[in-house]
Amino acid sequence: MQASHKVTKAIFPVGGLGTRFLPATKSMPKEMLPVVDKPLIQYAVEEAAEAGIEEFIFVTGRGKSAIEDHFDHSTELEYSLESRGKTDALKMVQSMMHQPGSVAYIRQQEPAGLGHAIWCARQLIGDEAVAVLLADDLILPQPNGKGCLAEMVDAWNGLGGTGNMVAAMNVPAERTSAYGIITPGQQDGNITEVRGLVEKPDPAEAPSTLAVIGRYIIEPGVFSELAKMEKGAGNEIQLTDSLARRIGQVPFHSFAMSGTRYDCGSKIGFLKANIAFAMARDELGPELESWIKDQGF
Repeated sequence: MQASHKVTKAIFPVGGLGTRFLPATKSMPKEMLPVVDKPLIQYAVEEAAEAGIEEFIFVTGRGKSAIEDHFDHSTELEYSLESRGKTDALKMVQSMMHQPGSVAYIRQQEPAGLGHAIWCARQLIGDEAVAVLLADDLILPQPNGKGCLAEMVDAWNGLGGTGNMVAAMNVPAERTSAYGIITPGQQDGNITEVRGLVEKPDPAEAPSTLAVIGRYIIEPGVFSELAKMEKGAGNEIQLTDSLARRIGQVPFHSFAMSGTRYDCGSKIGFLKANIAFAMARDELGPELESWIKDQGF
């Protein structure tokens, strides 16, 4: 029987400027944009908690204090809710709090790429695997299904709890230049061996249409590669480049999650996510569906 290794820490890179959503993100972090009634970053944190994550590490930048405030107590709000007898709302707000010492914030002092953001958290990771979640890749689970990271942790443990794993999905061939693209090897169900990985290739040169999306489980050796500070696509330090250099040294697999991914880094993806997540809720879905039909959309 294979030993099970726990993944208990997660990194949330939240230092981006969110320029595609200006002017909304001029004074508000893009990770705080709400899908229905919950900010993107809260969905990511809840997904991580469901997967067994116990320590939450946010890599931030200037102007991101709203994220820290969101996951902290709001004395005035909690007092107001309690005094007005709004117990359900009070419980909901208090449920967002984590154990003291389980949340950390690291400042990324320059926007040097996703790999650089991950490297900034190195002192808090140590010699263990860590999850990485990108909040603007929002994944709606199947009804009564697990979240993407929980599925990945199960799959990673099933492979022995070692090596690297990325979530992946097929994308249109003309869109490969927007993703890290996998050279696939042997496939077993929703798990595919990764034999190569290239960041944002020209569609004519892409090795496949299997694209990495914003969920990762990475082993400690990746941090040694990131420390080399080698720049890749966009003249940035890319996480995919460091993962690629670990191929052949440790196992590397991609995982096809069962849920539906929405690219909330784009306006159309964000709008689709709001509709999909609202439709999935019993108290909103039927009325929204009726309204959409009435409008003739």
